[in-house]
Amino acid sequence: MKLKGRLLTAFLIITTIPLMLVCLSLSIIIGYQSNEIKQTYDVKTDSITAFSNPVQLLNRLTRGVYNEIVLTAAKDSEKFADGDYINYLEKELKGKHSYLAVRKANDFIYIGDTDRFDKIKDSFPAFGEYTGNAEGGLYVDGNYPFLLKQQDFQYKDGTEGSVFIITELDTLIPQIKASAIQLLLSLISIIILTASVLIIWIYRSIIIPINTLHAATNAMKEGNLDYSIEGDPEDEVGQLCVDFEEMRIRLKELIDVRFRYEQEMKELISNISHDLRTPITAIKGYAEGIMDGVADTKEKQEKYLKTIYTKANDLSVLVDELSFYSKIDCNTMPYTFSCINLGDYFEDCLGEITLDLEVKNIEVEYHNDTDKETKVNVDAEQLKRVISNIVGNSVKYMGKKQGHIAIHILDGAAFNRSEEVVISIEDNGEGIPVKDLPFVFERFYRADASRNSTKGGTGLGLAIVKKIIEDHMGTIWAESEEDKGTTIYFTLRKCKEDVKNE
Repeated sequence: MKLKGRLLTAFLIITTIPLMLVCLSLSIIIGYQSNEIKQTYDVKTDSITAFSNPVQLLNRLTRGVYNEIVLTAAKDSEKFADGDYINYLEKELKGKHSYLAVRKANDFIYIGDTDRFDKIKDSFPAFGEYTGNAEGGLYVDGNYPFLLKQQDFQYKDGTEGSVFIITELDTLIPQIKASAIQLLLSLISIIILTASVLIIWIYRSIIIPINTLHAATNAMKEGNLDYSIEGDPEDEVGQLCVDFEEMRIRLKELIDVRFRYEQEMKELISNISHDLRTPITAIKGYAEGIMDGVADTKEKQEKYLKTIYTKANDLSVLVDELSFYSKIDCNTMPYTFSCINLGDYFEDCLGEITLDLEVKNIEVEYHNDTDKETKVNVDAEQLKRVISNIVGNSVKYMGKKQGHIAIHILDGAAFNRSEEVVISIEDNGEGIPVKDLPFVFERFYRADASRNSTKGGTGLGLAIVKKIIEDHMGTIWAESEEDKGTTIYFTLRKCKEDVKNE
Protein backbone atom coordinates (compact mmCIF):
# COMPACT_ATOMS: atom_id res chain seq x y z
CA MET A 1 0.00 0.00 0.00
CA LYS A 2 1.33 3.43 -0.93
CA LEU A 3 1.99 6.07 1.72
CA LYS A 4 -1.03 8.08 0.52
CA GLY A 5 -3.25 5.05 1.04
CA ARG A 6 -1.76 4.45 4.48
CA LEU A 7 -2.48 8.04 5.52
CA LEU A 8 -6.05 7.77 4.24
CA THR A 9 -6.50 4.49 6.11
CA ALA A 10 -5.05 6.02 9.27
CA PHE A 11 -7.48 8.94 8.92
CA LEU A 12 -10.45 6.58 8.55
CA ILE A 13 -9.29 4.53 11.53
CA ILE A 14 -8.87 7.63 13.69
CA THR A 15 -12.31 8.99 12.77
CA THR A 16 -14.40 5.85 12.40
CA ILE A 17 -13.21 3.23 14.87
CA PRO A 18 -13.16 5.49 17.97
CA LEU A 19 -16.63 6.80 17.07
CA MET A 20 -18.00 3.28 16.70
CA LEU A 21 -16.36 2.08 19.91
CA VAL A 22 -17.55 5.15 21.84
CA CYS A 23 -21.12 4.55 20.65
CA LEU A 24 -20.88 0.89 21.64
CA SER A 25 -19.41 1.75 25.05
CA LEU A 26 -22.03 4.47 25.60
CA SER A 27 -24.83 2.03 24.78
CA ILE A 28 -23.47 -0.61 27.15
CA ILE A 29 -22.77 1.85 30.00
CA ILE A 30 -26.14 3.62 29.73
CA GLY A 31 -28.00 0.32 29.54
CA TYR A 32 -26.20 -1.06 32.57
CA GLN A 33 -26.55 2.10 34.68
CA SER A 34 -30.21 2.55 33.67
CA ASN A 35 -30.91 -0.93 34.98
CA GLU A 36 -29.06 -0.02 38.18
CA ILE A 37 -31.26 3.09 38.57
CA LYS A 38 -34.41 1.03 38.14
CA GLN A 39 -33.27 -1.50 40.75
CA THR A 40 -31.97 1.10 43.24
CA TYR A 41 -34.74 3.68 43.09
CA ASP A 42 -37.60 1.57 41.75
CA VAL A 43 -38.13 4.13 39.01
CA LYS A 44 -39.23 3.01 35.58
CA THR A 45 -37.68 5.25 32.94
CA ASP A 46 -36.03 4.78 29.58
CA SER A 47 -32.24 5.05 29.25
CA ILE A 48 -32.29 8.23 27.17
CA THR A 49 -34.46 10.11 29.67
CA ALA A 50 -32.35 8.97 32.61
CA PHE A 51 -29.17 10.48 31.19
CA SER A 52 -30.36 13.26 28.91
CA ASN A 53 -32.82 14.76 31.44
CA PRO A 54 -31.63 13.94 34.98
CA VAL A 55 -33.91 16.64 36.51
CA GLN A 56 -36.95 14.72 35.36
CA LEU A 57 -35.44 11.57 36.82
CA LEU A 58 -34.87 13.30 40.16
CA ASN A 59 -38.50 14.44 40.06
CA ARG A 60 -39.63 10.86 39.69
CA LEU A 61 -37.48 9.70 42.60
CA THR A 62 -39.60 11.64 45.10
CA ARG A 63 -42.95 11.09 43.41
CA GLY A 64 -44.08 8.37 45.80
CA VAL A 65 -43.29 10.38 48.94
CA TYR A 66 -44.90 13.48 47.48
CA ASN A 67 -48.12 11.57 46.70
CA GLU A 68 -48.26 10.35 50.29
CA ILE A 69 -47.80 13.93 51.55
CA VAL A 70 -50.66 15.11 49.33
CA LEU A 71 -53.00 12.44 50.74
CA THR A 72 -51.93 13.15 54.34
CA ALA A 73 -52.51 16.89 53.86
CA ALA A 74 -56.03 16.18 52.64
CA LYS A 75 -56.97 13.64 55.35
CA ASP A 76 -54.94 14.40 58.48
CA SER A 77 -52.77 17.49 58.27
CA GLU A 78 -51.96 17.29 61.99
CA LYS A 79 -49.54 14.43 61.22
CA PHE A 80 -47.07 17.02 59.94
CA ALA A 81 -46.69 18.11 63.58
CA ASP A 82 -45.96 14.52 64.59
CA GLY A 83 -42.17 13.98 64.86
CA ASP A 84 -42.41 10.23 64.20
CA TYR A 85 -44.32 10.73 60.99
CA ILE A 86 -41.92 13.44 59.85
CA ASN A 87 -38.94 11.12 60.60
CA TYR A 88 -40.64 8.41 58.59
CA LEU A 89 -40.95 10.70 55.59
CA GLU A 90 -37.36 11.88 56.01
CA LYS A 91 -36.15 8.30 56.03
CA GLU A 92 -38.01 7.66 52.78
CA LEU A 93 -36.20 10.59 51.16
CA LYS A 94 -32.77 9.77 52.53
CA GLY A 95 -31.59 7.59 49.64
CA LYS A 96 -33.05 9.91 47.02
CA HIS A 97 -30.73 12.95 47.44
CA SER A 98 -33.64 14.89 49.01
CA TYR A 99 -34.76 16.10 52.45
CA LEU A 100 -37.90 17.47 54.07
CA ALA A 101 -38.84 20.89 55.50
CA VAL A 102 -42.10 21.79 57.28
CA ARG A 103 -43.32 25.35 57.64
CA LYS A 104 -46.04 26.59 59.98
CA ALA A 105 -47.13 30.13 59.31
CA ASN A 106 -43.80 31.83 58.60
CA ASP A 107 -41.62 29.56 60.72
CA PHE A 108 -39.97 26.31 59.76
CA ILE A 109 -40.74 23.77 62.48
CA TYR A 110 -38.66 20.99 60.83
CA ILE A 111 -35.62 21.03 58.58
CA GLY A 112 -34.07 17.78 57.37
CA ASP A 113 -30.64 19.27 56.44
CA THR A 114 -29.91 22.54 58.22
CA ASP A 115 -26.59 23.25 56.48
CA ARG A 116 -28.02 23.00 53.00
CA PHE A 117 -31.27 24.70 53.97
CA ASP A 118 -29.54 27.82 55.30
CA LYS A 119 -28.13 28.45 51.81
CA ILE A 120 -31.54 28.47 50.13
CA LYS A 121 -34.04 29.46 52.87
CA ASP A 122 -34.83 32.78 51.23
CA SER A 123 -35.84 31.12 47.95
CA PHE A 124 -38.98 29.30 49.11
CA PRO A 125 -42.36 30.43 47.73
CA ALA A 126 -45.08 31.73 50.07
CA PHE A 127 -48.21 29.81 50.94
CA GLY A 128 -50.36 29.31 47.84
CA GLU A 129 -47.72 30.34 45.28
CA TYR A 130 -46.57 26.81 44.35
CA THR A 131 -48.01 25.51 41.09
CA GLY A 132 -46.02 22.28 40.63
CA ASN A 133 -47.22 18.68 40.56
CA ALA A 134 -45.85 15.25 41.32
CA GLU A 135 -44.32 14.84 37.87
CA GLY A 136 -42.72 18.26 37.59
CA GLY A 137 -41.70 20.04 40.73
CA LEU A 138 -40.37 23.59 40.75
CA TYR A 139 -36.85 24.32 39.62
CA VAL A 140 -35.31 27.15 41.67
CA ASP A 141 -32.23 28.76 40.15
CA GLY A 142 -29.44 30.60 41.94
CA ASN A 143 -26.02 29.91 43.39
CA TYR A 144 -27.37 26.69 44.84
CA PRO A 145 -30.05 25.42 42.44
CA PHE A 146 -32.55 22.89 43.73
CA LEU A 147 -35.76 21.15 42.81
CA LEU A 148 -38.78 21.93 45.02
CA LYS A 149 -42.06 20.14 45.58
CA GLN A 150 -44.49 21.97 47.90
CA GLN A 151 -47.76 20.89 49.46
CA ASP A 152 -49.83 23.58 51.23
CA PHE A 153 -52.40 22.73 53.92
CA GLN A 154 -54.02 24.16 57.04
CA TYR A 155 -53.67 22.96 60.55
CA LYS A 156 -56.87 22.38 62.61
CA ASP A 157 -56.37 25.71 64.29
CA GLY A 158 -56.48 27.38 60.86
CA THR A 159 -52.79 28.16 60.65
CA GLU A 160 -51.29 27.95 57.18
CA GLY A 161 -48.70 25.23 56.71
CA SER A 162 -46.46 23.89 53.92
CA VAL A 163 -44.45 20.70 53.47
CA PHE A 164 -41.43 20.93 51.13
CA ILE A 165 -39.43 18.19 49.43
CA ILE A 166 -36.06 19.68 48.48
CA THR A 167 -33.85 17.87 45.99
CA GLU A 168 -30.30 19.15 45.54
CA LEU A 169 -29.10 19.53 41.95
CA ASP A 170 -25.41 20.22 42.57
CA THR A 171 -24.67 16.52 42.89
CA LEU A 172 -25.68 13.89 40.36
CA ILE A 173 -26.97 10.55 41.47
CA PRO A 174 -24.23 7.84 41.78
CA GLN A 175 -25.29 5.98 38.64
CA ILE A 176 -24.94 9.11 36.48
CA LYS A 177 -21.59 9.85 38.13
CA ALA A 178 -20.46 6.30 37.49
CA SER A 179 -21.66 6.53 33.89
CA ALA A 180 -19.66 9.72 33.30
CA ILE A 181 -16.54 8.17 34.84
CA GLN A 182 -16.97 4.93 32.90
CA LEU A 183 -17.55 6.82 29.67
CA LEU A 184 -14.44 8.92 30.27
CA LEU A 185 -12.36 5.82 31.00
CA SER A 186 -13.79 4.10 27.92
CA LEU A 187 -12.93 7.10 25.75
CA ILE A 188 -9.37 7.19 27.09
CA SER A 189 -9.01 3.43 26.56
CA ILE A 190 -10.38 3.67 23.02
CA ILE A 191 -7.99 6.51 22.16
CA ILE A 192 -5.02 4.59 23.62
CA LEU A 193 -6.05 1.39 21.82
CA THR A 194 -6.56 3.14 18.48
CA ALA A 195 -3.31 5.07 18.81
CA SER A 196 -1.45 1.86 19.74
CA VAL A 197 -2.80 -0.01 16.72
CA LEU A 198 -1.88 2.87 14.40
CA ILE A 199 1.58 3.26 15.94
CA ILE A 200 2.27 -0.47 15.56
CA TRP A 201 0.99 -0.45 11.98
CA ILE A 202 2.98 2.65 11.02
CA TYR A 203 6.04 1.31 12.84
CA ARG A 204 5.91 -1.98 10.98
CA SER A 205 5.25 -0.39 7.58
CA ILE A 206 7.53 2.65 7.78
CA ILE A 207 9.90 2.65 10.75
CA ILE A 208 11.06 -0.98 10.36
CA PRO A 209 12.03 -0.52 6.66
CA ILE A 210 13.76 2.75 7.56
CA ASN A 211 15.67 0.98 10.35
CA THR A 212 16.58 -1.74 7.87
CA LEU A 213 17.86 0.91 5.47
CA HIS A 214 19.82 2.47 8.31
CA ALA A 215 21.40 -0.88 9.16
CA ALA A 216 22.21 -1.50 5.49
CA THR A 217 23.77 1.97 5.21
CA ASN A 218 25.94 1.30 8.25
CA ALA A 219 26.94 -2.07 6.79
CA MET A 220 27.93 -0.39 3.50
CA LYS A 221 29.82 2.28 5.44
CA GLU A 222 31.81 -0.52 7.06
CA GLY A 223 32.54 -1.99 3.63
CA ASN A 224 30.00 -4.85 3.71
CA LEU A 225 28.26 -4.81 0.33
CA ASP A 226 26.65 -8.23 0.82
CA TYR A 227 23.99 -6.87 3.21
CA SER A 228 20.85 -7.49 1.17
CA ILE A 229 17.44 -5.95 1.91
CA GLU A 230 13.99 -6.51 0.46
CA GLY A 231 11.10 -4.14 -0.05
CA ASP A 232 7.58 -4.01 -1.42
CA PRO A 233 7.69 -2.08 -4.71
CA GLU A 234 4.00 -1.17 -4.28
CA ASP A 235 4.84 1.27 -1.48
CA GLU A 236 7.09 4.34 -1.43
CA VAL A 237 9.27 3.15 1.45
CA GLY A 238 9.41 -0.33 -0.06
CA GLN A 239 10.36 1.16 -3.44
CA LEU A 240 13.12 3.08 -1.67
CA CYS A 241 14.38 -0.26 -0.29
CA VAL A 242 14.23 -1.78 -3.79
CA ASP A 243 16.16 1.20 -5.24
CA PHE A 244 18.69 0.95 -2.42
CA GLU A 245 19.15 -2.77 -3.12
CA GLU A 246 19.68 -2.06 -6.82
CA MET A 247 22.19 0.64 -5.89
CA ARG A 248 23.98 -1.82 -3.57
CA ILE A 249 24.17 -4.45 -6.32
CA ARG A 250 25.40 -1.89 -8.85
CA LEU A 251 27.96 -0.52 -6.41
CA LYS A 252 29.15 -4.03 -5.59
CA GLU A 253 29.50 -4.77 -9.29
CA LEU A 254 31.50 -1.57 -9.84
CA ILE A 255 33.78 -2.37 -6.91
CA ASP A 256 34.18 -5.95 -8.15
CA VAL A 257 35.05 -4.61 -11.60
CA ARG A 258 37.49 -2.17 -10.01
CA PHE A 259 39.01 -4.99 -7.96
CA ARG A 260 39.33 -7.22 -11.03
CA TYR A 261 40.84 -4.32 -12.95
CA GLU A 262 43.41 -3.78 -10.22
CA GLN A 263 44.17 -7.49 -10.17
CA GLU A 264 44.55 -7.46 -13.95
CA MET A 265 46.81 -4.44 -13.73
CA LYS A 266 48.98 -6.27 -11.23
CA GLU A 267 48.99 -9.30 -13.49
CA LEU A 268 49.74 -7.09 -16.50
CA ILE A 269 52.71 -5.52 -14.75
CA SER A 270 53.90 -8.97 -13.74
CA ASN A 271 53.46 -10.28 -17.29
CA ILE A 272 55.12 -7.26 -18.86
CA SER A 273 57.98 -7.49 -16.39
CA HIS A 274 58.46 -11.16 -17.26
CA ASP A 275 58.12 -10.65 -21.00
CA LEU A 276 60.49 -7.70 -20.98
CA ARG A 277 62.99 -9.29 -18.68
CA THR A 278 63.64 -12.29 -20.95
CA PRO A 279 64.60 -10.41 -24.15
CA ILE A 280 66.35 -7.63 -22.22
CA THR A 281 68.42 -10.20 -20.32
CA ALA A 282 69.28 -11.90 -23.61
CA ILE A 283 70.19 -8.58 -25.29
CA LYS A 284 72.27 -7.55 -22.30
CA GLY A 285 74.04 -10.93 -22.18
CA TYR A 286 74.91 -11.05 -25.87
CA ALA A 287 75.99 -7.40 -25.87
CA GLU A 288 78.31 -8.07 -22.93
CA GLY A 289 79.62 -11.11 -24.79
CA ILE A 290 80.58 -8.91 -27.74
CA MET A 291 82.14 -6.23 -25.51
CA ASP A 292 84.08 -8.78 -23.45
CA GLY A 293 85.45 -10.45 -26.56
CA VAL A 294 83.60 -13.74 -26.05
CA ALA A 295 82.42 -13.44 -29.67
CA ASP A 296 85.97 -13.63 -30.98
CA THR A 297 85.09 -14.78 -34.46
CA LYS A 298 83.06 -13.14 -37.18
CA GLU A 299 80.56 -16.02 -37.17
CA LYS A 300 79.93 -15.63 -33.41
CA GLN A 301 79.59 -11.88 -33.69
CA GLU A 302 77.00 -12.27 -36.47
CA LYS A 303 75.15 -14.83 -34.37
CA TYR A 304 75.17 -12.56 -31.31
CA LEU A 305 74.03 -9.54 -33.33
CA LYS A 306 71.28 -11.56 -35.00
CA THR A 307 70.04 -12.71 -31.59
CA ILE A 308 70.11 -9.14 -30.25
CA TYR A 309 68.11 -7.99 -33.28
CA THR A 310 65.52 -10.80 -32.82
CA LYS A 311 65.04 -10.02 -29.14
CA ALA A 312 64.76 -6.30 -29.85
CA ASN A 313 62.14 -7.07 -32.49
CA ASP A 314 60.22 -9.16 -29.92
CA LEU A 315 60.31 -6.18 -27.58
CA SER A 316 58.95 -3.94 -30.33
CA VAL A 317 56.09 -6.36 -31.05
CA LEU A 318 55.26 -6.57 -27.33
CA VAL A 319 55.20 -2.78 -26.92
CA ASP A 320 53.07 -2.35 -30.07
CA GLU A 321 50.57 -4.96 -28.87
CA LEU A 322 50.28 -3.35 -25.44
CA SER A 323 49.85 0.08 -27.00
CA PHE A 324 47.19 -1.18 -29.39
CA TYR A 325 45.25 -2.96 -26.66
CA SER A 326 45.37 0.16 -24.51
CA LYS A 327 43.74 2.12 -27.33
CA ILE A 328 40.90 -0.29 -28.01
CA ASP A 329 40.31 -0.91 -24.30
CA CYS A 330 39.89 2.83 -23.75
CA ASN A 331 37.70 3.09 -26.89
CA THR A 332 40.11 5.55 -28.48
CA MET A 333 40.84 3.39 -31.52
CA PRO A 334 39.38 5.06 -34.64
CA TYR A 335 37.53 2.64 -36.92
CA THR A 336 36.94 3.17 -40.61
CA PHE A 337 33.92 1.07 -41.55
CA SER A 338 33.04 0.28 -45.13
CA CYS A 339 31.08 -2.35 -47.04
CA ILE A 340 33.50 -4.86 -48.56
CA ASN A 341 32.99 -8.08 -50.49
CA LEU A 342 33.67 -10.79 -47.92
CA GLY A 343 34.83 -13.48 -50.38
CA ASP A 344 37.29 -11.21 -52.17
CA TYR A 345 38.65 -9.91 -48.89
CA PHE A 346 39.39 -13.39 -47.48
CA GLU A 347 40.99 -14.56 -50.69
CA ASP A 348 43.39 -11.60 -50.61
CA CYS A 349 44.06 -12.04 -46.91
CA LEU A 350 44.76 -15.78 -47.20
CA GLY A 351 47.09 -15.15 -50.09
CA GLU A 352 49.36 -13.19 -47.74
CA ILE A 353 49.46 -15.74 -44.92
CA THR A 354 49.40 -19.02 -46.87
CA LEU A 355 53.06 -18.86 -47.88
CA ASP A 356 54.21 -18.25 -44.29
CA LEU A 357 52.09 -21.16 -43.05
CA GLU A 358 53.37 -23.54 -45.75
CA VAL A 359 56.94 -22.82 -44.63
CA LYS A 360 55.87 -23.99 -41.14
CA ASN A 361 54.36 -27.14 -42.64
CA ILE A 362 50.78 -26.02 -42.01
CA GLU A 363 48.11 -26.66 -44.63
CA VAL A 364 45.37 -24.05 -45.14
CA GLU A 365 41.82 -24.95 -46.21
CA TYR A 366 39.24 -22.30 -47.21
CA HIS A 367 35.49 -22.57 -47.95
CA ASN A 368 32.97 -19.83 -48.62
CA ASP A 369 29.35 -21.04 -48.36
CA THR A 370 27.79 -17.59 -48.71
CA ASP A 371 26.71 -15.78 -51.83
CA LYS A 372 29.69 -14.43 -53.75
CA GLU A 373 28.22 -10.93 -53.63
CA THR A 374 27.82 -10.92 -49.81
CA LYS A 375 29.20 -7.78 -48.26
CA VAL A 376 29.94 -6.97 -44.64
CA ASN A 377 30.36 -3.67 -42.85
CA VAL A 378 33.85 -3.79 -41.32
CA ASP A 379 37.14 -2.00 -40.80
CA ALA A 380 39.33 -3.94 -43.23
CA GLU A 381 42.59 -3.29 -41.37
CA GLN A 382 41.21 -4.37 -37.98
CA LEU A 383 39.52 -7.45 -39.46
CA LYS A 384 42.91 -8.45 -40.85
CA ARG A 385 44.34 -8.13 -37.33
CA VAL A 386 41.56 -10.44 -36.06
CA ILE A 387 42.39 -13.13 -38.63
CA SER A 388 46.13 -12.73 -38.04
CA ASN A 389 45.80 -13.03 -34.24
CA ILE A 390 43.56 -16.11 -34.42
CA VAL A 391 45.74 -17.84 -37.00
CA GLY A 392 48.90 -16.83 -35.11
CA ASN A 393 47.45 -18.30 -31.92
CA SER A 394 46.68 -21.55 -33.78
CA VAL A 395 50.25 -21.71 -35.11
CA LYS A 396 51.71 -21.01 -31.68
CA TYR A 397 49.84 -23.91 -30.05
CA MET A 398 49.82 -26.30 -33.03
CA GLY A 399 52.23 -28.79 -31.45
CA LYS A 400 52.12 -31.14 -34.46
CA LYS A 401 54.48 -31.81 -37.35
CA GLN A 402 51.70 -31.58 -39.93
CA GLY A 403 49.40 -28.68 -39.09
CA HIS A 404 45.99 -27.94 -40.57
CA ILE A 405 43.93 -24.74 -40.43
CA ALA A 406 40.46 -24.58 -42.01
CA ILE A 407 38.61 -21.31 -42.58
CA HIS A 408 34.86 -21.45 -43.32
CA ILE A 409 32.50 -18.60 -44.12
CA LEU A 410 28.88 -19.54 -43.34
CA ASP A 411 25.58 -17.75 -43.72
CA GLY A 412 24.22 -16.66 -40.33
CA ALA A 413 20.78 -18.15 -41.06
CA ALA A 414 22.13 -21.56 -40.01
CA PHE A 415 22.83 -20.06 -36.59
CA ASN A 416 19.58 -18.05 -36.37
CA ARG A 417 21.56 -14.93 -37.30
CA SER A 418 20.04 -13.94 -40.64
CA GLU A 419 21.59 -10.45 -40.59
CA GLU A 420 25.11 -11.78 -40.03
CA VAL A 421 27.73 -14.10 -41.47
CA VAL A 422 29.66 -16.56 -39.31
CA ILE A 423 33.38 -17.17 -39.82
CA SER A 424 35.03 -20.22 -38.25
CA ILE A 425 38.79 -20.79 -38.01
CA GLU A 426 39.58 -24.38 -37.05
CA ASP A 427 42.95 -25.96 -36.29
CA ASN A 428 44.19 -29.44 -35.34
CA GLY A 429 46.44 -28.21 -32.53
CA GLU A 430 46.78 -29.06 -28.86
CA GLY A 431 43.30 -27.86 -27.97
CA ILE A 432 42.26 -25.97 -24.87
CA PRO A 433 41.43 -27.67 -21.54
CA VAL A 434 37.75 -27.48 -20.57
CA LYS A 435 38.55 -25.52 -17.41
CA ASP A 436 40.39 -22.86 -19.43
CA LEU A 437 37.94 -22.54 -22.34
CA PRO A 438 35.63 -19.93 -20.70
CA PHE A 439 38.58 -17.63 -20.05
CA VAL A 440 40.51 -17.65 -23.33
CA PHE A 441 39.13 -14.25 -24.39
CA GLU A 442 39.96 -12.54 -21.10
CA ARG A 443 42.77 -10.05 -20.86
CA PHE A 444 46.22 -11.39 -19.97
CA TYR A 445 44.91 -14.95 -19.65
CA ARG A 446 47.10 -17.78 -20.90
CA ALA A 447 46.39 -21.46 -20.40
CA ASP A 448 50.15 -22.00 -20.49
CA ALA A 449 50.74 -21.22 -16.80
CA SER A 450 54.46 -21.91 -17.05
CA ARG A 451 54.75 -19.10 -19.65
CA ASN A 452 57.05 -21.16 -21.86
CA SER A 453 59.34 -18.71 -23.53
CA THR A 454 59.29 -20.71 -26.76
CA LYS A 455 55.61 -19.81 -27.17
CA GLY A 456 55.79 -16.35 -25.65
CA GLY A 457 52.92 -13.94 -26.01
CA THR A 458 51.27 -11.47 -23.67
CA GLY A 459 47.90 -13.15 -23.34
CA LEU A 460 46.33 -10.19 -25.18
CA GLY A 461 45.89 -11.68 -28.67
CA LEU A 462 42.40 -13.16 -28.24
CA ALA A 463 41.34 -10.33 -25.92
CA ILE A 464 42.14 -7.90 -28.74
CA VAL A 465 40.19 -10.09 -31.18
CA LYS A 466 37.16 -10.11 -28.89
CA LYS A 467 37.18 -6.33 -28.42
CA ILE A 468 37.46 -5.68 -32.18
CA ILE A 469 34.60 -8.08 -32.96
CA GLU A 470 32.41 -6.51 -30.25
CA ASP A 471 33.17 -3.07 -31.68
CA HIS A 472 31.91 -4.48 -35.00
CA MET A 473 28.59 -5.41 -33.23
CA GLY A 474 29.48 -9.07 -33.54
CA THR A 475 30.00 -11.98 -31.16
CA ILE A 476 32.81 -14.47 -30.69
CA TRP A 477 33.08 -17.87 -29.03
CA ALA A 478 35.33 -20.94 -29.00
CA GLU A 479 34.94 -24.71 -29.10
CA SER A 480 37.81 -27.09 -28.37
CA GLU A 481 38.86 -30.64 -27.58
CA GLU A 482 42.25 -31.43 -26.13
CA ASP A 483 44.66 -33.08 -28.60
CA LYS A 484 42.09 -32.60 -31.40
CA GLY A 485 42.06 -28.88 -31.97
CA THR A 486 40.21 -25.62 -31.46
CA THR A 487 37.60 -23.72 -33.48
CA ILE A 488 37.07 -19.98 -33.07
CA TYR A 489 33.75 -18.58 -34.33
CA PHE A 490 32.94 -14.92 -34.84
CA THR A 491 30.17 -13.01 -36.58
CA LEU A 492 30.13 -9.95 -38.83
CA ARG A 493 27.10 -7.87 -39.76
CA LYS A 494 25.98 -7.80 -43.37
CA CYS A 495 25.58 -4.49 -45.14
CA LYS A 496 22.00 -3.19 -44.98
CA GLU A 497 21.38 -3.53 -48.72
CA ASP A 498 22.26 -7.25 -48.53
CA VAL A 499 19.82 -7.77 -45.67
CA LYS A 500 17.03 -5.96 -47.63
CA ASN A 501 17.67 -8.08 -50.73
CA GLU A 502 17.13 -11.22 -48.72
